[in-house]
Amino acid sequence: MDQAKEIIDKLHANLAKIMLGQGRNLHWLLAAFSSGGHVLLEDVPGTGKTTLAKALSLSCHADFQRIQFTPDLLPSDILGISIYDQHESSFRFEPGPVFCHVLLADEINRASPRTQSALLEAMAENQVTIERDIRLLPDPFFVIATQNPVEFHGTYPLPEAQLDRFAMKFSLGYVTNDEEVNILKSQSRRHPLESIEACITVEEILHLKTVVKNIRISDELYHYIVSLVSATRNRTDVKLGASPRASLVLMRCAQALSLIDGFDYVTPDSIQELAVPVIAHRLGLDSQSQFSGVDSRSVIRDVVDSVPVPA
Repeated sequence: MDQAKEIIDKLHANLAKIMLGQGRNLHWLLAAFSSGGHVLLEDVPGTGKTTLAKALSLSCHADFQRIQFTPDLLPSDILGISIYDQHESSFRFEPGPVFCHVLLADEINRASPRTQSALLEAMAENQVTIERDIRLLPDPFFVIATQNPVEFHGTYPLPEAQLDRFAMKFSLGYVTNDEEVNILKSQSRRHPLESIEACITVEEILHLKTVVKNIRISDELYHYIVSLVSATRNRTDVKLGASPRASLVLMRCAQALSLIDGFDYVTPDSIQELAVPVIAHRLGLDSQSQFSGVDSRSVIRDVVDSVPVPA
């Protein structure tokens, strides 16, 4: 565990040099990253979503690819395509950008639903099926996607099945005025990304994932996680509650966050902190609740307040 904590601290320190004023958001990102989940960042343009993704990729000695999602992007542009080789008189598969360790899916909700669905199998099973052949993706495989709010022009809302593949969804938000001044100073001559160096290897990432799975969690907290998730299925204002996948992700991310915070066991505080970013985006509210101003985050906060915490 000490080695894993050292790895995660190095990675956090590297990201903190670039992302000022985003302390707890970095912890959430690293919790998903070290637990094998994927992250969706939704925010207005200019808040640092792409910068954060690039900073994470540059901090790892790993293969990185970026896909800029546009309305004319095709599934083959993501997965790859077979090309006819005239010299060999046969088809040769040319892998797409999805065959990497860290994938930045930039503005993912600007592509058509057909193209968005190309990532479904990859994110859930670390493999893709192309022309009837199953091709395994590298391990680790981490997707960090960005999207603009759905109210913006030229966006296609992600379907429920796609959202469920993301371990967490959260926003970076605006920083304070003092922090924004520090951002201006840090970029007055050159961008900090130009000086960032890789600090961890692929082997260390795999070690991190193994240690996270061994963080202790009590039987009471297993029941607490299930109680939180199942409570979303019994509310009148929710037409689509969270699935067992939400329970699994909440457990694994809580283990990772506990490691980041320096514990070798999971506490109720970690579970409660992650409930909103892990569960909220998986809910489908009924139309009446949406029109009355209720959002999924407030629903989860209400669930957390109502479910008894194990002693």
